Amino acid sequence: MTPTATHAGTFKLGGELEVCRLGFGAMRLTGDGIWGEPADREQCKQVLHRALELGINLIDTADSYGPEVSEEIIAEALHPYPDELVIATKGGFLRDGPSQWRPDCRPEHLKEACEGSLRRLKVDRIDLYQLHTVDPKVPYEESVGAIKELQDEGKIRLAGVSNVDVEQLAAARGVTEVVSVQNRYNLADRRSDDVLRQCEEDTIGFIPWAPLDAGRTELPNEIALAWLLQRSPVMLPIPGTSSVEHLEENVRAAEIDSETLAEALSRAA
Repeated sequence: MTPTATHAGTFKLGGELEVCRLGFGAMRLTGDGIWGEPADREQCKQVLHRALELGINLIDTADSYGPEVSEEIIAEALHPYPDELVIATKGGFLRDGPSQWRPDCRPEHLKEACEGSLRRLKVDRIDLYQLHTVDPKVPYEESVGAIKELQDEGKIRLAGVSNVDVEQLAAARGVTEVVSVQNRYNLADRRSDDVLRQCEEDTIGFIPWAPLDAGRTELPNEIALAWLLQRSPVMLPIPGTSSVEHLEENVRAAEIDSETLAEALSRAA
C-alpha cells in the first residue's frame, strides 16, 4: 500500500489553516527552465489529482512558473477546489525567458500580479500569498505594504515572504503578520538556519525550496525529505515533480522513522 502524506503530521498556518506538513510544489508543471508548457499537460493534471489522493492539501505555485502555466494547470485540474485544499502562490518576479528571473516588487506590479493569480486560479481570495523575493530597487516595507493592502481588500487571506534573512523577516512582520517563510534549505544548504530558528520561536511555517538537494551524497529523495520533516516541527517541504511515480516516492518520506533515517545518513556519510 502506498503511504500517505498524512503521516507527516499537520501544521496550522497563522494558527488557522491546517495543512499536511508534506506539500506539493508546482514549479515543475512547466517546460524546461520553468518556461512554457510542460511536455505532457494531462500527466501534470494526473500528478495533482494523485497528490490530493495521497493526503497532500498544500500546493505551492507562483505566477512566474511558466509564467502563468502552473497556476492555469492547477485550476484546470482541481477547480472547484476541495474545502481542505490550501493553494499558496507568489508574486514578485518577471520572466524574460527560460531560467531567467528578474525581480519586480513594486507595489503596482504586485497588485497586478495578485489580480492575475486570482483570475487564473479562479478564486476570490488567495489562501496564502507570498512575496517571492527581495527587490533591491524597492524599499522592502513598501513591497510588503502592498501585500498588506491586498489583505485589507480581502484578496489575500494570509501572507508569507521568501528569500529573506532574519532582518528582512523582522521588517516584514513590522508591516503585517507573516505566517510562512520560503527559503532555500536542504541537507546540503543550511544557510537559513537562523531564519528557521526564528520561525520555530514564533511558530511561523518554514517552506524549504530545493528540498531534494542532498549535495554530493546519493541519498534517495525520500531520505532527504524525511530529514527535513524531522529537522523541525515548523518545516513544510514542498517537493515538486511532473511524475506520479516520483510523487509517490516522495510521499514515502512521511513514514520514515528516526532510526531508519539515522541509519541511511550514517551509510551516506
